Amino acid sequence: MSGSESDAWVAWSAIAEPLDPAAAALLAVLGPVEALAWLRECVSRPQAALAGLIERVGPDVEPRSLARIVRSASTWGRRLDRADPAMHRHRCAAVGGYVLTPADDGWPEAVHALGAAAPMALYVRGGPLRSVLEGSIALVGSRAATAYGSHMAAEIAAGVVADDRTVVSGGAFGIDAAAHRSAIAAGGRTVAIMAGGVDRWYPAGTASLRDDVLRNGCVVSEVPPGSAPHRSRFLSRNRLIACASATVVVEAAYRSGALSTAHHAMEIARPVGAVPGPVTSAASAGAHRLIRELGAVLVTSAADVLELVKPLDAVPQPVDPDTTGPIAFASREQRAAYDAIPRGGSALDQISTEGSLELGDTRRALAGLVAAGKVSYEGGIYRRIL
Repeated sequence: MSGSESDAWVAWSAIAEPLDPAAAALLAVLGPVEALAWLRECVSRPQAALAGLIERVGPDVEPRSLARIVRSASTWGRRLDRADPAMHRHRCAAVGGYVLTPADDGWPEAVHALGAAAPMALYVRGGPLRSVLEGSIALVGSRAATAYGSHMAAEIAAGVVADDRTVVSGGAFGIDAAAHRSAIAAGGRTVAIMAGGVDRWYPAGTASLRDDVLRNGCVVSEVPPGSAPHRSRFLSRNRLIACASATVVVEAAYRSGALSTAHHAMEIARPVGAVPGPVTSAASAGAHRLIRELGAVLVTSAADVLELVKPLDAVPQPVDPDTTGPIAFASREQRAAYDAIPRGGSALDQISTEGSLELGDTRRALAGLVAAGKVSYEGGIYRRIL
């Protein structure tokens, strides 16, 4: 194995689980290269390695953390055989991906906010992660989303990408899938952060999203390719989603993984929004809890969400809805785009021309129509449903 700092970080991503406090303490005082060398010595000469560690870091590490490092060393040692950075880089490259570590130039600034809880490496499939994450918005919520929740996620996602921002979510059923799909339909970028390896999209039921996400953004994980999506890894990956510039909980139960993401965002001083729902709906109980108990900002539109990350005078004001005619539309642009779709369907640029709309306005309008169930989108063609 290479002794480079980048390779050492990759090795540690295979040795220690995400959010391992003992590993974080050891790496903070020794750095990844020396910590790896100490672990190898610990496997072959445990007493000498322990004495050397106490002598070197004793004053800098509290006794409880030192004891935790000692207890964890045997577990880490059993994983040394899988800590070959060349192997993990090769496996990532084999699925069209690349690896980033804190020692690399492309490491995203957004994750620095996590401090000692920052990932040891990021495995990425898709485009350049750093630029895609900048200014992004996380949209999260229940897997068992209602039609209302999916509609709101899609509406907000379309507005977010219209502002040239990336939608970040977790690739799951429900709110996650609605947010990813709407961002893609609107011609925007989206990032899916996995609990398992980037070669193991989970859940399999949303695997049809994977290729679209890869064409329009990134699939990211902090564990090496081949890693299984254990429950604990779902909880730890939520802090990565929370590194977006703001987090919005669209719909969530009273106890929910989405609330975990919101808590992580609050801990690193990221703004948090929540979409209100019917007071009788258990699916909105978590969002209401965030607003009532934890000070989340009540948001009802993409414009509200953008206020969380932009100066108020830079936020586009909502357009009055067009409710004339037998079908109600959220805006005059939606009406024009809908009317421009011929019986057999049409592509984005043709609808833009026929409807006398700017291309960006057409994307936003069509994304809203798709989310509202008035228009379908498949293979680059939009068709009327209603």
